[in-house]
Amino acid sequence: MSGIEETRKIAAGLTEGSYSPGFGNEHSSEAEPGALPHGRNSPQRAPLGLYAEQLSGSAFTEPRAHNHRSWLYRIRPSAAHPPFVRIDNGNVRSAPFTETTPDPNRLRWNPLPEPAPGTDWLAGLWTLGGNGDVTQRAGMAIHLYHANASMDRVFGDADGELLIVPEHGELLLRTELGLLVARPGEVALIPRGVRFRVELLEETARGYVCENYGQPFRLPDLGPIGANGLANARDFLAPVAAYEDVEGPVQVVNKFCGNLWAATYDHSPLDVVAWHGNHTPYVYDLRRFNVIGSISYDHPDPSIFTVLTSPSDTPGVAGVDFVVFAPRWLVGEDTFRPPYFHRNVMSEYMGLIEGAYDAKTAGEGGFVPGGGSLHNMMSAHGPDRETFDKASAAELKPQKIDDGLAFMFETRWPVTATAQAATADHLQSSYDDVWQGLERHFRP
Repeated sequence: MSGIEETRKIAAGLTEGSYSPGFGNEHSSEAEPGALPHGRNSPQRAPLGLYAEQLSGSAFTEPRAHNHRSWLYRIRPSAAHPPFVRIDNGNVRSAPFTETTPDPNRLRWNPLPEPAPGTDWLAGLWTLGGNGDVTQRAGMAIHLYHANASMDRVFGDADGELLIVPEHGELLLRTELGLLVARPGEVALIPRGVRFRVELLEETARGYVCENYGQPFRLPDLGPIGANGLANARDFLAPVAAYEDVEGPVQVVNKFCGNLWAATYDHSPLDVVAWHGNHTPYVYDLRRFNVIGSISYDHPDPSIFTVLTSPSDTPGVAGVDFVVFAPRWLVGEDTFRPPYFHRNVMSEYMGLIEGAYDAKTAGEGGFVPGGGSLHNMMSAHGPDRETFDKASAAELKPQKIDDGLAFMFETRWPVTATAQAATADHLQSSYDDVWQGLERHFRP
């Protein structure tokens, strides 16, 4: 049986009932009966000869509602490893981004080109840009990936949590806490420090990654919306314990303060037999997002499409928001229904998972799945001329938008593009042209 066939067989066995539901829950799981101790976290002798270890994603003293930690019961403790040594960073870059000058121009990229044979998910990571400083645990980075091989190594990110947005190709994520399958239309959230391996279920895989250096993602407050709506906590699925008992050399790559470091272990670090806590990976189906919208007039602000938010020290201003434009009905009366012309104090990176986006239909290369656009703070943007003309003359009857799935990473700071992104062959050179030809209609 080939590697992909074996991976597909494992993934096929992961149904919704194979997960533990609930965002922010105190989950617990054991892959072997009796592996999880009861009544205490660190008994004198952990069950089954395991080692007890706490993985803290927050400071011990953070408020209980924001405290992230899990207790792991593993075959060997994480401390049992040789020294890490620096390895090449490949196309991965981290904040502070100083290679280029922040650019106020509107930018749009076509999808990443085909990778070289044997490119795994980590080697296929390509940083577009970001902001902040990894050493200060503030800001974010935008990466894309394009891979054609499964990883035979293990990766962990000490700099931040990773929100993985597949656009093409299903992924099997083997994490310390168990297995997740992430398909296009779903997202996977890997917390800071959790180690994992990415295996492909198809010949190639492509998508987006938001690396969040700041406060962990949480569900946004609903305010006057009430108790229900947007992303429901029950639809986030955490893994159940599934361990590897593998002896032999395994490369473990650690991203630390912007650089990649590696050590060769004599065993797999994915050896957690049981665990409990709330510092856990998740997978979430974006099609389950409960869209809230206008049922009278005007186009609501896109903040109502927020799936997850990473708050900053300024109330109401996010370090990064993850926003989805999911299938929805438009019924606004006397309303220009596509997104309005806009300048924003926040910076917006938009990607497309499938279909088309209702405000971006024109231009060189178009706005296509796997591509993306960047509108930095106060950069004027909005519907292209073709969309404006069509929407201004449309008959306003109930309209279902169900032929596209787009998303946005929105951040309080400007996004500085990396040098490789600013000079990439797949950067569209005439993106501004989509707004040319917006005619004068003023009639005093």
